Amino acid sequence: MPEQPEKWPKGVQWTLMHAHNAGQVARIRCGYCNIKRFYKPLELREVIGNVTVDQVRAKVRCERCKKKEYMDAELFHPVGQELETIRFRRLVEIRWEKRVIWKDE
Repeated sequence: MPEQPEKWPKGVQWTLMHAHNAGQVARIRCGYCNIKRFYKPLELREVIGNVTVDQVRAKVRCERCKKKEYMDAELFHPVGQELETIRFRRLVEIRWEKRVIWKDE
């Protein structure tokens, strides 16, 4: 399994696609309600885009408490028993809703 290189080229950011190619997993945690979710970087990339882990933190929201400011995200290599116990959240479909907003004048 390829690892993140010791000396990554200057100016090149480590994105979700790089993480997928390296076999990493994304862990997203809400610090407010203390819930952890695990995602495959390739599926996160479909929803958020090919962004860095810092940008993932800014774009996700907790489903339980609906807060954004307590979110934390990291990429890591799962090893041994940890890999067997992780339950991944898998992408089923992306559904776009059309909402109409009215304003009285």
